[in-house]
Amino acid sequence: MSLIDLLRIPVWTGFAAILLFIIMMLDSLFTRYSDFQEMKSGNVAVTTRFVMKLLAQSFILFQSITKSSLMWEAFLITIVSFVVLLIIESLFRLILDRGVGLRLDQGIREGKIAYALLAGSVHIAGALIIGAI
Repeated sequence: MSLIDLLRIPVWTGFAAILLFIIMMLDSLFTRYSDFQEMKSGNVAVTTRFVMKLLAQSFILFQSITKSSLMWEAFLITIVSFVVLLIIESLFRLILDRGVGLRLDQGIREGKIAYALLAGSVHIAGALIIGAI
């Protein structure tokens, strides 16, 4: 391992942490409730879904950094992947809502862990599929 490789570790880690924070903040804007307010109130379902979203986004970020040699490439791959994941989640929510009357956001806000696990699983599955590309 060279000195350049050692210097890249804190730079890429800092870049990844900032980008992950921004993505999670943006993602929280697409829920029909405030992730952070609900977590402060002790809503375990919201926290469960948030943690699963964090893992999914971290996996996408991991894959984009692994596949990129330049930061701007990793940034672009992460942003495109984030948008694709939002589309997948939106379609899934729409299908469940219209198809079987299951409103994930409402159930999660009400503290239903099963809804949170289902929604979080969509994030993780989407991230695994996106990361394989």
